[in-house]
Amino acid sequence: MKAILFDMDGVLIDSEALMAKSGILALRDYGLDPKPEDFIPFVGQGEDKYIGGVARKYGLTYDPAMKSLAYHYYGQYVETEATVPGDVHWVLTSLKEKGYRIAVCTSADYAKVVHNLRAIGLSEDFFDAFVTGDKIQNLKPNPEIYLTGAKLTDTRPNDCLVVEDAPSGIKAAHAGGMKAVGITSSFTEDYLVAQSHPDYIIHELGDLLDLV
Repeated sequence: MKAILFDMDGVLIDSEALMAKSGILALRDYGLDPKPEDFIPFVGQGEDKYIGGVARKYGLTYDPAMKSLAYHYYGQYVETEATVPGDVHWVLTSLKEKGYRIAVCTSADYAKVVHNLRAIGLSEDFFDAFVTGDKIQNLKPNPEIYLTGAKLTDTRPNDCLVVEDAPSGIKAAHAGGMKAVGITSSFTEDYLVAQSHPDYIIHELGDLLDLV
C-alpha cells in the first residue's frame, strides 16, 4: 500500500453521537422530534441524506437549510462533546514518516470539516489530499470520493487502503477496487462484517500501525 485514505467522522474524531444531537436540535426547530436511532441508516452518506432521510421519515420535505442549522449546532459543541482519539496525531505522523501518502475522504461538507479540524488540532495542509462531500457528485457507497482521493495522491486504487467506520464507506472502498479497514468506533465488528465485509477489522486507530 502506498496511500491510506481516511474517513473523518468516527475515524479521526468520535463525533457520531454529536452529529445525531445536532440533527435532532436542527429538526426540532422545524417542529419534529426525532430520535438518535433514526439517523443510523444514514451514517457515512453525507448530511443531505443524514438530515434529509430523517426529515422525510417524519413527513417533512428536506430543505438544505436544515443541514446548515445542524452544522451550526455542531460547531457550538464539537470541542466539548466530540472525542478525539488520543492516538490520532501519533498514528498520522507515524504513517507520514513511514512514507505513506495520507488523505481525508469524508462525505461531510467542508463547513463541518472545518469544525472537526479545529477540534482535532490539525490543518488541512497536513494531509496529502483532502476530499469533502460537497466537492463530488456521488456520495458513499459510490466509490467516487475514494477514487478522487487516490487520484489526488497520485496512487492507483489497488495501492490504497481505506479506513472506515461505516458500512457505506467500506462498500465505497470495495467498489473502487481498494482494501478496506473497518474500525469499530461506531458499529460492532459483527455488524460491519455482516453489512460490508471489510478486509480487516481494528478496534482502535493505533492498531492500524500494526496492520500496515
